[in-house]
Amino acid sequence: MVQEHDHEQRNITIVDENGNEQLCEVIHTFDSEEFGKSYVLYSLVGAEEDDEGQIEIFASAFTPSENGEDGELEPIETEAEWDLIEEVLNQLEDQLDEEEE
Repeated sequence: MVQEHDHEQRNITIVDENGNEQLCEVIHTFDSEEFGKSYVLYSLVGAEEDDEGQIEIFASAFTPSENGEDGELEPIETEAEWDLIEEVLNQLEDQLDEEEE
């Protein structure tokens, strides 16, 4: 079971492997009972679309802080988690397609 979060558009700052801060836009957040984790889907602010009109989307597991304001991003650990994330992305894409019709 996946529980989606309603949220206003918001940004997060991530630090890449070189220590550079990157401003990112949160696209979607959801919880997975199966894995007992929260997930966040995000893209770089100002990211350019590719030839097919797509932008690169990143995914991380997310552990919220006690105050609920921020938290820790963690890497996705298993192929099963990636499958879940791909399923959620496909559902989001289907919803966007329906809204455009």
